[in-house]
Amino acid sequence: MHCLLCKESIPLKSNLGVVEELTRLLAPFVDRAPLCCPRPGCSNGAVSAPNPAAYYRFGKTEGGSARYRCRTCKKTFSEPLRATLRQREPRKNVPVLTSLMNKMPLTRITEAHGISPQTVYDKLDFFAKQAEAFAAKHERRLPEVVRGTKRYLAIDRQEYAVNWTHRKDRRNVVIRALGTADLETGFVYGMHINFDGSLSADTVEADAASCGDYTAAAPFRRYARLWLRPDYTKAVADSATRVAKRIRSGLTLEEDILKTYQEAEIRGDVESPEMVGAHQRFPATGMQVHAEYTMYAHFYYLHGLLSSAEKLRFYMDQESGIRAACLAAFEDEIRDRRADAFFVRLGKELSVDAKRKVIRRSKDAFAAECDANPELDEHQVKVLMMKRELAAAATIGKWSDRWAAHPFPNQAEPEKAVCYLTDFGDLDEDHKARLHLKASLHAIDRFFMSVRRRLNMLERPVATSSKAGRTWYGYSAYQPENIGKLLTVFRAYYNYCLAGRDGMTPAMRLGLTSAPISPSELLGQ
Repeated sequence: MHCLLCKESIPLKSNLGVVEELTRLLAPFVDRAPLCCPRPGCSNGAVSAPNPAAYYRFGKTEGGSARYRCRTCKKTFSEPLRATLRQREPRKNVPVLTSLMNKMPLTRITEAHGISPQTVYDKLDFFAKQAEAFAAKHERRLPEVVRGTKRYLAIDRQEYAVNWTHRKDRRNVVIRALGTADLETGFVYGMHINFDGSLSADTVEADAASCGDYTAAAPFRRYARLWLRPDYTKAVADSATRVAKRIRSGLTLEEDILKTYQEAEIRGDVESPEMVGAHQRFPATGMQVHAEYTMYAHFYYLHGLLSSAEKLRFYMDQESGIRAACLAAFEDEIRDRRADAFFVRLGKELSVDAKRKVIRRSKDAFAAECDANPELDEHQVKVLMMKRELAAAATIGKWSDRWAAHPFPNQAEPEKAVCYLTDFGDLDEDHKARLHLKASLHAIDRFFMSVRRRLNMLERPVATSSKAGRTWYGYSAYQPENIGKLLTVFRAYYNYCLAGRDGMTPAMRLGLTSAPISPSELLGQ
């Protein structure tokens, strides 16, 4: 779509695709199906038990679960009393979970706990279901918990490598995740990957071919959110052009920001950040989702949880797709001035010594400013210095975004620039400066760092041998769905179990729980 007023081209997205992806992300919040007669065609198939008019009580199972008999078809059925009812060694669940959350390799887990590799994967599946249910139970309360509060949110992306499984095809699968964390509490509201393990690629591809998706424009496809086979060749060619122009080393922060805009400009779809190399492939099971659809669904997911807050401030990695998704999902809140969005760009090329010099210069400048303005307290001096940077903001990129340097670096973010994306000109300069001072990606980057350091399958890959990008990563996952399960478990473990130096977990700081949750509680044991 092309705007005749500003001459900007706007990529179209499939509403159906966004809704399908959002439905996938919201699945944990859907109430479990009621216990009904399981026989197909029975008139009690939609009548939940217990119900004396529809079912007899029929004793209990050996495990202690209540058993029922249908009055209509005489079918007997029961509901498990405990989640671990069919497990042979449930006592090993907590030790195995603790090992997984503390970077123990799978082979060491099997050795340490005397279980098979398949049992580890079975337990991971169980952990993911329990953690998902536990988190959903508590996070249903988020709209009430955040009502009337001000939430400052950090949003960024992380990539994970999936190992090849056949020597004849040594290409890797790359899974991308988008996460959002609360700057004040550290609570991670969502961590979503662009992969749907519930789908059969063969079934979808056959249906896509028969309904004309292979020849239809992307937004008008039945399966618009999914990567289809014909997309691959075109994506490799497009990515090759982008890679040739992607030179990053040795750039200043301002040059890096400009380069990011230029890379977005040459994309076929400015909102799609994915680069598909010839050394990559699609998953053997399940289907990969176009990253921009996961981005849109992620922000609509956040909208359902957080739109009751008095104010929302989004501090996002510089990515056009993230901006578009945020502005679409929170359009009403932004128009009503209850929400604002900012790009945050960090310099990542500095050595440790260079970081120390930058921080030392910042501290010296702050001390000098305090001496020059004795009538101001420290926060007021910071606001004054930020206002000065805003006045000197540089216009960068095709869209004329104005970027201001952040005057207070730290070891984690030694170089930082901020762009106010939703500046309506309605805030006074002090208020605007305070919002820029809060700009940070630290909360979500800290979670990402914990993922790398604590989850063996998701550690940062180190290429020890490579040929045209085809690399074997020693501990990486072999199935993309295991990445999703690990992230589901770890997000719950991080939010509810891991206490910081203040003795509080992110969930406690947010007000969702009153004490740290033990691993056994997380698993419902």
